[in-house]
Amino acid sequence: MDWTPQGKHLIAGEWVGGGATFRSAPAHGPAHGFASGSADLVDRACEAAEESFWTYGWTAREDRAAFLDAIADEIEARAEAITAIGTQETGLPEARLQGERGRTTGQLRMFADHIRKGDYLDRRHDKALPDRQPLPRPDLRLIQRPIGPVAVFGASNFPLAFSTAGGDTASALAAGCPVVVKGHPAHPGTGEIVAEAIHAAIRATGMPAGSFGFIHGDRHEVGAALVQHPLIRAVGFTGSLRGGRALYDLCAARPEPIPFFGELGSINPCFVLPHALAARSAQIARDWTASLTMGAGQFCTNPGLLVLRAEDADAFTAAAAEALAGAPEQVMLTEGIAAAYREGAARIGTHAAAVLHHDGRGRNARPGIYRTSARDFLQSHALGEEVFGPLGLVVTTTSDDEMLGLARALDGQLTATLQMDAGDVGLARRLMPVLERKAGRVLANGWPTGVEVCDAMVHGGPYPASTNFGATSVGTLAIRRFLRPVCFQNLPDALLPEDLRG
Repeated sequence: MDWTPQGKHLIAGEWVGGGATFRSAPAHGPAHGFASGSADLVDRACEAAEESFWTYGWTAREDRAAFLDAIADEIEARAEAITAIGTQETGLPEARLQGERGRTTGQLRMFADHIRKGDYLDRRHDKALPDRQPLPRPDLRLIQRPIGPVAVFGASNFPLAFSTAGGDTASALAAGCPVVVKGHPAHPGTGEIVAEAIHAAIRATGMPAGSFGFIHGDRHEVGAALVQHPLIRAVGFTGSLRGGRALYDLCAARPEPIPFFGELGSINPCFVLPHALAARSAQIARDWTASLTMGAGQFCTNPGLLVLRAEDADAFTAAAAEALAGAPEQVMLTEGIAAAYREGAARIGTHAAAVLHHDGRGRNARPGIYRTSARDFLQSHALGEEVFGPLGLVVTTTSDDEMLGLARALDGQLTATLQMDAGDVGLARRLMPVLERKAGRVLANGWPTGVEVCDAMVHGGPYPASTNFGATSVGTLAIRRFLRPVCFQNLPDALLPEDLRG
């Protein structure tokens, strides 16, 4: 299907424009104009979401599941147009966008199935004990209930799976919470066409018009107005540490603070243990660089830090450099991200020795590998900061104890990886209590890029990986972020939520 953005916001079921505008900056293809959001538009969208909550928050699970399935169907009906605008705006290849679209529709349908089963409700019933001594017990019933309107921020690096209809939106809608999305200005057309799909699903299933709103925004003021709006009850965010922390602080400073579920940054350390390194150094090096450069390194699970013993480091870094020697330039998501990548590489280069360094041009980037010692790493905070892009830092240790000390010094992470063989179990056992405290997902003999969307997945971790270590933004457990337990005491069935009756 041929499709051209209209450049408008979706508010209370209507497409509205007016006011200031901005233009997209695609990697290729035509630029388009988009209406720019404002505090007034945010207020209108939040008011519509709050009004819809009185209906949407009390819809039957089957009706919400049908709505989620309908969104997936409407996205698939626009598949070719989504791929076309997505590749133009982001520079990502068609195959990547097609796969990400499948992940997006898959997680919508996963949440539909999840709420149909009802296990997430965590229903509990303590029956009345009227004859209990010395005091009787009342009838007590507990269930998880939706919290109200949720704000979601589109992510730059996942224009589909973490944006307009991504995991935050899918889990919030599944919970019974209306959603207001601030679209990401790096891919405004992609955000808009997916918003059109959700709008079509609302009309097809008869959901309240304000159950979903979408606002374009190229200014920080729009995001600030959204997280500070008194009708917003929680925020889902994927982005930079700096931007996320600023929004988190605004949420905490509200007269009534709200939870900010932000995924902010991670260097995803990989520990290559001695026996594994001795047995398959070259293979580990090749696999690491493949993961490191996937998608131009623009994944939140990119394995940017690799730790190994110093005596084996020369052969490993030589194999990694050889694997990347002829790596072509890759298009990054925006010119700003490409510039930040080069600035980050320069920062790392002032503290670590370059093994392989290339300067990209314009919006393009090429991979870089740097090397330092554990001692120098621990003395320079800059070396532990995320560089968003295909950059890897090899850190060498002189002993098992030094490796353990480095692990203890790391900030919170999304993932931590062990490359190990049978002879490494002893050292791995020493590392495990540390890695479990540092990361939301611990891997053995794999690479963290590629996040399975399923029941057992945890995509989150201690700060600064995320702002809430008890939550995940991927997997069915993500729905818990937008629910709260309510206890009903001695209420007749007629007044109970439908899922608690009987």
